[in-house]
Amino acid sequence: MKLQIRRMRKEDIPGVLQVERACFSEPWSAETFSATLLLPYAYYYVAEMLPDAGGEMREETPRIVGQCGVRDILGEGEITNVSVLPGFRGRGISRRLLRMLLREAGERGTRVFTLEVRAGNRPAIALYESLGFRTEGVRRGFYEKPAEDALIMWKR
Repeated sequence: MKLQIRRMRKEDIPGVLQVERACFSEPWSAETFSATLLLPYAYYYVAEMLPDAGGEMREETPRIVGQCGVRDILGEGEITNVSVLPGFRGRGISRRLLRMLLREAGERGTRVFTLEVRAGNRPAIALYESLGFRTEGVRRGFYEKPAEDALIMWKR
């Protein structure tokens, strides 16, 4: 199968919700994604599995396997919801999603980016650092279910 990274569309929301529920203890709702997609300063992306050259795709294979987004406020991008289904991790999907997000946001004029990540999420922290993000602060008790601090990371 082939993977395509592209802008999220309204019809992607059911698949995105499956990713959210598999990855987050407090996932966004369909209503939140629908409203977010209407914001002129929000840009969300999906990683979509496509059939192979023979046109075949197994029925049990999810179509949307990852997603991420950014909200650009006066040239400052807040990155949200970076997630990939557990069975598809370790294949560089998050990196591809984030590279497209960073490139396209930069082309629109976003100059700095920020995000929060669970302090114990070592794989995500390593990915963000490899893309130029640096930890600049901590939000104590930011996450619930389970309770954990958030690192505030910036790419300037």
